[in-house]
Amino acid sequence: MKVIIVALAFVAIVAALPVDEKEPPKILRSDFDQKADGGYHFDFETENGIIREEIGEAKETVDEENKPRVVVVVRGSYSYKDVDGKVENINYYADENGFRAEGDSIPKPVSRR
Repeated sequence: MKVIIVALAFVAIVAALPVDEKEPPKILRSDFDQKADGGYHFDFETENGIIREEIGEAKETVDEENKPRVVVVVRGSYSYKDVDGKVENINYYADENGFRAEGDSIPKPVSRR
């Protein structure tokens, strides 16, 4: 019986907690185009200033065993406002050699001499 009372008390406390009524930002623009070869393009923009665009292009390459395979090379960018209201821009590229991104907020490698 005590377990039921404790459980009901817990449910009452959780139900009484304030709920954040903030709605997610509205999408102002959104486009997507899928190509038959696996390539694609999409972009979107939200009312709070987030903008993203990405392009994927099919590319034939060879694997470790020298067999042909198709990979999707991706390049894109996104921007958003940081907590201070400054717009951050990030550009990125991904292919069979990995993912690379650059932007003011991404740390730069330290050069050694």
